[in-house]
Amino acid sequence: MTNTIPKHGLLVLDKPRGPSSHQVTAWAGDILGARVGHAGTLDPGVSGVLVVMIGNAVRLAPVLLSEDKEYIAVIRFHGNVREDAVQRVAKEFTGRIYQRPPLKSAVARNLRIRTVHALDVVEMSGRRAVLRITCDAGTYIRSLCHHMGLALGCGAHMEELRRTRSGIFPEDSAHTLAELKDATDLARQGDSRALAGMILPPETVAGGLPTVIVRDSAVDALCHGAALAGVGVVRQDAFLKGDVVAMLTSKGELVCIGEAIVSSSMVPPGTHGLVAAPRSVFLAPGVYPRVWRKKIRV
Repeated sequence: MTNTIPKHGLLVLDKPRGPSSHQVTAWAGDILGARVGHAGTLDPGVSGVLVVMIGNAVRLAPVLLSEDKEYIAVIRFHGNVREDAVQRVAKEFTGRIYQRPPLKSAVARNLRIRTVHALDVVEMSGRRAVLRITCDAGTYIRSLCHHMGLALGCGAHMEELRRTRSGIFPEDSAHTLAELKDATDLARQGDSRALAGMILPPETVAGGLPTVIVRDSAVDALCHGAALAGVGVVRQDAFLKGDVVAMLTSKGELVCIGEAIVSSSMVPPGTHGLVAAPRSVFLAPGVYPRVWRKKIRV
């Protein structure tokens, strides 16, 4: 067994309450001895899924930061309220809502629109209720609880919060910092099996994106920044113009994350016409043979 610590990939951590997301990410970087970043801030008092990007996987930040999230929240009402009234208000706050970031937020306090995809009252006891919320990235759950209280006429605040999913990564895939430290120590001693199971390859993110399988003859051109044409496509998922897509080799390697130039129906695989343009390239040039000419897009 070799001393192998992956230099690139994704790590799903279970952030504890107390430290900031930045601090937890920094600790993970120190443990691994790697450059890291995180995809989605959690307040110090909030626990749950925190996706850490290692090495060149930080280029996935625009994708990971934009993915929807799921939370379990405890809301405390400031007066007596019936459960059926809470259920009714939960339905009213499902869908597109207006929010303004809190005063302590690190972003500009401009009015924004976010979509709450699901807002379920899991259980209720006295003046407390447990909510399960699936929502767009950037939704402020603390503000949501406050506004629900206003709608009920009694006032309310968020008492506890845990992120149970970030994009395609659920909480049962998350690891603690202690588990990461133990696995890294084992890897440095020559047993990297545990750590290899924790650090996911960058192409894992393709599970949440439309994918385009690229011919071997087109891979190197993409690595040099060329746009992909239909003749270089083996097969593809359905997507619309402007969608973010993952472009993979036939072996499943992530070549790049790109933006669709047209909808998938406009340029079927094997036909002429540009399909997508690379935005973040992950595969190094030269891994696949160069079979393209400089002035020709493949």
